[in-house]
Amino acid sequence: MKSGHGFHRKGLIIIKPDVQDNMDYVASLNDGQIDDVPMRYEYEDPRKATPQQRALFFALLGDIYKWSGQPVEDTKQYFYTRFQAHTAGKEISLKDTTTNTVSDATKLITDVIDFIFEYQVPVNEAYPLLPRDENIFQYECIKHQSCVICGKHADIHHLEMKNGNTVGMGMNRKHVDHSQRYLVALCREHHNEIHQLGTKYFCRKYHFTNIGIKVSANILKRIGIIGDYQD
Repeated sequence: MKSGHGFHRKGLIIIKPDVQDNMDYVASLNDGQIDDVPMRYEYEDPRKATPQQRALFFALLGDIYKWSGQPVEDTKQYFYTRFQAHTAGKEISLKDTTTNTVSDATKLITDVIDFIFEYQVPVNEAYPLLPRDENIFQYECIKHQSCVICGKHADIHHLEMKNGNTVGMGMNRKHVDHSQRYLVALCREHHNEIHQLGTKYFCRKYHFTNIGIKVSANILKRIGIIGDYQD
């Protein structure tokens, strides 16, 4: 992963890499061309990694230990090594004296969360600390059909508070393009509760400010959500 600096010019975002790219390699990925190359960029949060991120990371490691029996220190080193591999050798530490950023810690924790969902690790101590408002967490809950509130097996719920989002009575869900709706994964208990309380008060109770995301048709098809998808 390369780093760089960006600035605006005439409505464009100009990104200048800190290290010059190998343009021969870029051309090899783009049929010999070096113009109009698809790229992905992200904004870096330069603030120091927070105590909350540290607490979440080690709570997740504790749950992995209970599931696997692998010592926490060994598991920590495993994910630290993965972080280095994913960031071209950048080191990370979540000690109080860390110089790593919020963005660094987010990458590390996201990898742990991916691991937990992938291997269906039971999460107990860490679950109240998980970042439910973040899109990546809601996405993983939908992908793995885990309740965003409690982690139990979930159904996919359409949020009523979004205009044009409700799938009303009498509407055949098989003829709805669910990828164009805002969705959230909820178990039967919390699904019933959101209907009883309404989305506004449900969000207030569980401290959501950003609930519901759109998910690609490919993911929805993969988890068996039948619909009339346009792609």
